[in-house]
Order: sequence, then C-alpha cells, then structure tokens
Amino acid sequence: MNDQPDWREQLYNLLREEDVSIFSYVPDAGHKYLIDRSTEDPEVHAVPLTTEEEGVSLAAGAHLGGKRAVLLMQSSGAGNCINMLSLIQHGRFPFLTFISMRGEYGEGNPWQFAMGQAVEPTMTAMGVQCLTAYTPEDVDAAAKAALTMAFGAEQSVAVLLSQRLLGAKRFDGR
Repeated sequence: MNDQPDWREQLYNLLREEDVSIFSYVPDAGHKYLIDRSTEDPEVHAVPLTTEEEGVSLAAGAHLGGKRAVLLMQSSGAGNCINMLSLIQHGRFPFLTFISMRGEYGEGNPWQFAMGQAVEPTMTAMGVQCLTAYTPEDVDAAAKAALTMAFGAEQSVAVLLSQRLLGAKRFDGR
C-alpha cells in the first residue's frame, strides 16, 4: 500500500501554502481533483468560468486586490486566451495556469491534436513560460518553480500537465 499522498493533493496543498486563494476553472476531468478541493475549501474562492480567458482577467484583478490566483484549464482552452494573454505584458501582473494536456501521449480523439500541439508555442509566443510535468515526481518541482516565477518575479507561467501524467482518455469516434 502506498502511504505517499497523491500528487494532486500535494499540488493543492502547495498552492494553498503559497497563498493561492482564487481558483478559476472551466470544468475539466484533468483538473477534477483540484476543482473539487477548491470548491470544498471554505478559505478559497473557486470561480467557475464560462470561458478560459475570463481567468486571465480574474488573475489581474486578484493581483490588484493583493490576492493570488490560478487558472485551471485544458489545452483546448488555451486558444481561447490569446487576446487576453497579450494584456499580461502590458499590465505587468503575475499569471499562473495549470494546463491539462490533450492531443499527445495515447490520445484517441483526433480533434484534440491541433490545439494540444499548439499550446506550448502559442503560450511562449504570448510571453508565457511553459514548464512540463510528465510524472508525479515532476509536478512538485514544476509547481514550486512556477510559483516562484509567477509570484516572486511577477512572470507569466504555465505548468503543462502531460497526458502521460493524467492518463489518456478513450474516444470512440463512431
């Protein structure tokens, strides 16, 4: 029996230890654990979004209000954020997102490949530095680095949670 805490629980605890108190999200199976934990935590504001770019402006407002926010989104939602991501450079506010990746390792849904493959180059082009976690051991190091970069150096950072880490989803295209 494994007595080690699940990487998702460790990630949630790390975010809370670093005073992240606003969790914005569009519902996503890859982030289900973090979403559920944030909605159950009375010390956290869990904010469901109608579209991912709302999370970028929420992060800006959180920063102006002295709070720390994280945006939880799937790789297919990254494309929705491009215009809003351009505001980060001008507004010079920290931005942290965790992106559950699709369109890679073991993907069975052909519709997920185009945006999955475009996430990193798109985010990089918009000034968001990308760190990738492939294994549970990678998550802690990537999250700590991202927290330092985002809230210590006021940078824009995305942690890409690979499909190898999350597990490929089945797809029956019939």
